[in-house]
Amino acid sequence: MFKVYTKTFNELTLQELYDVLQLRAEVFVVEQDCVYQDVDGKDKKALHILGYKKDTLVAYTRIFKPGDYFKEASIGRVVVKANERKHKYGYAIMEASIQAVKENFNETLIKISAQTYLNTFYNNLGFKAIGEEYLEDGIPHVAMVKS
Repeated sequence: MFKVYTKTFNELTLQELYDVLQLRAEVFVVEQDCVYQDVDGKDKKALHILGYKKDTLVAYTRIFKPGDYFKEASIGRVVVKANERKHKYGYAIMEASIQAVKENFNETLIKISAQTYLNTFYNNLGFKAIGEEYLEDGIPHVAMVKS
């Protein structure tokens, strides 16, 4: 059973914070072979969307109100544990994140910086690419918006 929780930085337990940082490092640093500053100081402003299967964090995003990351509300650090992707938890965590933006910030316009290879995934959630592709931490990305 997949269960989603929304928490502020201060509401995260030490174990939850550890699990978040471990999952982000597992995918973004190790799996994608990308050395970058994951702990960027922005987690304190974000709302954290945690997706659990039993007691294991398998999916995660962080969301921001307008002005805290982009001019628009935003979703970032979208991550799903590699061996759990077949269960479509990416869609579940993104749908929960879109709903959390609406409920917490009263916003429907959302901007993301998406890894280009996930274009179809984000299109299926209603996001459309804007502008040119760019490199972020050595990985091709594209800005996308959903309104």
